[in-house]
Amino acid sequence: MPVSTLTAHPALADVVAALEDVYPTSWAAPWDRVGLAVGDPADRVAKVLFAVDPVEAVVDEAVTWGADLVVTHHPLMLRGVHGVAADTPKGRIVHRLIRAGIALYTAHTNADTAAPGVSDALARAVGLTGPLRPLEPDAADPDGRRGIGRVGALDAPMTLRDFAARVAAGLPATAPGIRAAGDLDRIVTDVAVSGGAGDSLLDAARAAGVDAFVTSDLRHHPASEFTEQPGAPALVDVPHFAGEWPWLADGAAALSDSLVRRLGPDAANVETRVSTTVTDAWSQAFPSA
Repeated sequence: MPVSTLTAHPALADVVAALEDVYPTSWAAPWDRVGLAVGDPADRVAKVLFAVDPVEAVVDEAVTWGADLVVTHHPLMLRGVHGVAADTPKGRIVHRLIRAGIALYTAHTNADTAAPGVSDALARAVGLTGPLRPLEPDAADPDGRRGIGRVGALDAPMTLRDFAARVAAGLPATAPGIRAAGDLDRIVTDVAVSGGAGDSLLDAARAAGVDAFVTSDLRHHPASEFTEQPGAPALVDVPHFAGEWPWLADGAAALSDSLVRRLGPDAANVETRVSTTVTDAWSQAFPSA
């Protein structure tokens, strides 16, 4: 008896194609490893979990929820490996996913540069409104919309102190919290943001003429030298996980819309879920005496 299109779920191959309609793998950086990492393209997909990191806690969540596919922002195997034995951290993840019948897909720098992408979600989370423009445009984009980072404005000027508090309120709570560099009474109106590590974009933030730059993983020496420069923007450093987590809901919504466009509403019956598991590498912070 044929299966009704109202109850059948799409194949993993169709879900991957829908993801890549929105986040083409050709947009990824040459060093990146995006796309399907684990899974049989012929398998059916009913539930998709979106998460930042492909780690044990996320696999636990996927198994408990009954996910058929996990879409992560960060790759599991960014650097080459010569085996996936289950007694290694990455191999253990691969084995657990396969045994549970769960596929793994990565959208990393192709989601960073997309419009909207990771930094658009971060910009909205920290209160930027109105049109956004790339901080570092993608030279291959004729429309000038894609690129790394975003530049926008707050709905009303505020002090750096209040802006940093707004950033903290708009992102998931983590042990390290939010750090700021600069005069806390400085007025902030125009802001640049970049999900992920933003050391390489410090000069671009200064050239953009913004009052503050929100990003992650800023190192001591570059940050110190940057803030000593006259007229340099203030810096707001957020945990890497927290700065990229806001994109998950956008990615889930984009997948749902793309499936409807590709397959039609009756065949696009896939449930999505955003992981709330905090996977920041730093689990504890101890204030100095």
